[in-house]
Amino acid sequence: QVQLAESGGGLVQAGGSLRLSCAASVGTFSRYAMGWFRQAPGKERTIVAAISWNGGTTYYADSVKGRFTISRDNAKNTAYLQMNNLNPEDTAVYYCAQFLFPSIVVDIKQYRYWGQGTQVTVSS
Repeated sequence: QVQLAESGGGLVQAGGSLRLSCAASVGTFSRYAMGWFRQAPGKERTIVAAISWNGGTTYYADSVKGRFTISRDNAKNTAYLQMNNLNPEDTAVYYCAQFLFPSIVVDIKQYRYWGQGTQVTVSS
């Protein structure tokens, strides 16, 4: 059983930055793709970004391209989401998840393990 734990959320003003971290509990982290998702109140959970097992391939939702960067450090069993130039529309609970294949996928239903989420609130 893989456990994922997000951290780094908080309250930030529009235009500010946050860096989210996702720590995995087991050493198989380096074998699999990871994704970041978000869910705003009353809305569906959607993908924000994804990264392949070695970081060689990434995906970004159109709404965050050029502002967010996904990365990973396999030696630390940790994935990151650097979020810059935040705006109030980015306010949501952010989740990390693991897809049990090396390559990325954007279908939320394919992700097997999920963290508990971290709240990001952007004030105007």
